[in-house]
Amino acid sequence: MAIHPADSPIFGTLYGTDAMRTVFDERALFQRMLDVEAALARCEARLGIIPAEAAEAITRAAGDVVLDEGAIAKSVRNVGYPVVAVVRALSRAAGDEAGRYTHWGATTQDILDTAVALQVKSGLALVRTSLVAVIDPLAVLADRHRGTVMVGRTHLQHAAPISFGLKCAVWLAPLVAHVERLDQLRPRAERVQFGGAVGTLASLGTRGAEVGDLLAAELGLEGGGVPWHVARDGFVEAVGFLGLLCGSLSKIATDVTLLGQTEVAEVFEPYEEGRGGSSTMPQKRNPIASEYVLAAARTVQAMVPLMQNAMAQDHERATGPWQVEPAALPQAFVLAHGALEHARHLASGLRIDEARMRKNTEAGGGLLMAEAVMMELAPRVGRGEAHHLVEQACARALADGLDLAEALRRTPETRAHLDDATVARATDPGRYLGSTSAFIDRVLSGAAAVSR
Repeated sequence: MAIHPADSPIFGTLYGTDAMRTVFDERALFQRMLDVEAALARCEARLGIIPAEAAEAITRAAGDVVLDEGAIAKSVRNVGYPVVAVVRALSRAAGDEAGRYTHWGATTQDILDTAVALQVKSGLALVRTSLVAVIDPLAVLADRHRGTVMVGRTHLQHAAPISFGLKCAVWLAPLVAHVERLDQLRPRAERVQFGGAVGTLASLGTRGAEVGDLLAAELGLEGGGVPWHVARDGFVEAVGFLGLLCGSLSKIATDVTLLGQTEVAEVFEPYEEGRGGSSTMPQKRNPIASEYVLAAARTVQAMVPLMQNAMAQDHERATGPWQVEPAALPQAFVLAHGALEHARHLASGLRIDEARMRKNTEAGGGLLMAEAVMMELAPRVGRGEAHHLVEQACARALADGLDLAEALRRTPETRAHLDDATVARATDPGRYLGSTSAFIDRVLSGAAAVSR
């Protein structure tokens, strides 16, 4: 029975993906541990530290051994880690002679951390692929709707016109930056761990660093540097990145939810029969994808301080802080990937009601264009006076039930400077989009670069 919904066969599709669960499944972790042990044996054999025949037998056994999960569970309850039981099983499978050389010079955390680094590598690769799959359809929307006029809202109130394409570009820009962040952080998070008991690798004499670098190359991880048993910044940075990513996805989800309100009705989630339905209200189409993006974001972001707080590790091996990671790191990856898949679903199938967008720009009686009128008037009377005069005209429009253009015509101070043609031009939302196209082009250029 699942306790966390991300692991549930029922709720799992809402909170995560099978692909990411497969990466962080505990069976996958055990296999990664076996892979690390086999790679270590091969590297040490290549350097003449252990017999080549032993490395070959260990490698064969790592691919064939059937682990007794009951025995591992019993060992973990006693030891606190699964490595001892896994190494014991591998040694038996490799045979008495070869088995003597398993885990040569390594310590538990070398194997466990390097196995998790391999999981993180696979997880970040999945994240990158899904992130680009969100970027591409958003870029299409930004370009297609660069001239689709809609209300720009500040403090949930009508402010000034924008285009839906610009809104999509604002959603898109952080995601492009996240691809760059991801590519930059991966070498810091995908690092081999090989330090032995206290980070000196004294058990291998003076060849420990050489073995570690060869092991990194064998596993496709980063080498060099020093053992990082108690310096967890790489994994912490990876989870911090997932928190940032989910924050950006939650911005999109929040906007889609608000734009889909009945009173706004400008943008809707993709619709499938029965999706987002209510047990009592047949008309409901709830924004399910957006809601689960928001849920995932809040949970992933809660994992970030857990990981950061666990960085205060004592001496050469921590007594407690490290144990937070297995609870936080896999969960953050699974939930973040689930959020990405919901966002991909949104971006690929958003329903946009352009007519309703235009109608909503007119709903406030032209008050949306107050800034545009002010800037038309400012060269004639100064910006401060223009602000004052237009503010008075807006107050009159609200008090008398007029649209802004009519209020301006009835205000002598503005009528003296703005003729009907100027007022008509200044109150046309489509004429007040400023540098919208230039900004969209900048974002699309960045999106094209990371999608290659």
